[in-house]
Amino acid sequence: MFQFRKIASTGALFAALGLGAIASMPAMAETVAMTGKLAASNEVPANTSTGMGAVEGSFDKQTKMLNWTVTYSGLTGPVKAGHFHGPAMAGQNAGVALGFTGGMDSPIKGSATLTDAQAADLLAGKWYVNLHTAANAGGEVRGQVTFTP
Repeated sequence: MFQFRKIASTGALFAALGLGAIASMPAMAETVAMTGKLAASNEVPANTSTGMGAVEGSFDKQTKMLNWTVTYSGLTGPVKAGHFHGPAMAGQNAGVALGFTGGMDSPIKGSATLTDAQAADLLAGKWYVNLHTAANAGGEVRGQVTFTP
């Protein structure tokens, strides 16, 4: 009987130590992958450009850090400006939510820490990427941002 108690208390000790270790672990960040296909047909209104592109990146839900790479080809001219726009669903227009800085040659890379409101709109699918050229000042190619599990 004494032996049984020793095993039971040893098991309780290991259980307590295990729970303590789990409780002291830092929370793991949840990073989600982001994608989007840029096309003139996604613009509102659509235009006749044959240009195309893509946005790929990641978003860390804990730190709210957004990282992106935008690639493109076949546009009517150099990109004059590029942005994330929102909040808007596909088929709707919205103002600039976050502009790209630096060079606009492909690939355009960047990162930013979002506000709580920006993060909520991004995760709800209400942001899109828009690339603007001289011939298509309102936007030549556009792609809605989506997330893959």
